[in-house]
Amino acid sequence: MAIDYQREIEDPSTQERAVRITPVTPYYSYLMIAVLIGVFGAQVAVDSFDSIVLGGMRAPLIAGFYKEAFAGGDYWRMLTGATLHGGIIHLFFNCYALYVLGKLIELLSNRAHLPIIFILSAIGGNLLTYAVNPVGISIGASGGIIGFLGYLTVYGFFRRKVMSNSLFKNMLFNVVFIGFVGVYVIDKVDNFAHLGGLIVGAAYGFFQVPRDLYADPRIASEPAKIAGFAALGIFLFTAVVTVLLLFQIISF
Repeated sequence: MAIDYQREIEDPSTQERAVRITPVTPYYSYLMIAVLIGVFGAQVAVDSFDSIVLGGMRAPLIAGFYKEAFAGGDYWRMLTGATLHGGIIHLFFNCYALYVLGKLIELLSNRAHLPIIFILSAIGGNLLTYAVNPVGISIGASGGIIGFLGYLTVYGFFRRKVMSNSLFKNMLFNVVFIGFVGVYVIDKVDNFAHLGGLIVGAAYGFFQVPRDLYADPRIASEPAKIAGFAALGIFLFTAVVTVLLLFQIISF
């Protein structure tokens, strides 16, 4: 599949030029999905085979975003909780969303931004849900993944003149749909974690997506590439720490 960026015609007699985007292999998205699946395997090993469907309670208590423990100084839980899931259905939907949205970011922007958005949005989502309700446990990568949605919504809005308006409309529809499902359909959804992640992802897009319609958003500066690699390292390190915590090889 190829997507054309259509540049605005400055002279009607001039043939419209386009920048063709070639398909990319979403390596970062694949890696992040594989890591989440691996952590879920550790969860099952710790919580028993029955936890595959509904999830267990031991893993969330050990490494989830346990808000009372966070208030007591376990600040690392903001990230370890984002690598855990409440059953295989929860994992499947998050991995599917990560693949779809992550692939879009790697295609339309630069993959360096993917882990940065995830880490910042996961933290932002957990901080907001803690501020609204400082009691309970929250787990799942959706706060970080919803950050992708926020980023792509802003991206679609800023780039709507050089590509079709469908991206912006599609992302906006997904924002409304996820909000509707979280509020009216599934009562266990942490809507404030989603909202926090959405806001952070959108804010990142607001500052990162170029306003210049002739600038190629797929080009990342060297500092951005370094930051992206560092963020990916943080994600991988967090997953390793989560597994070590689950098996009680380390403790904090």
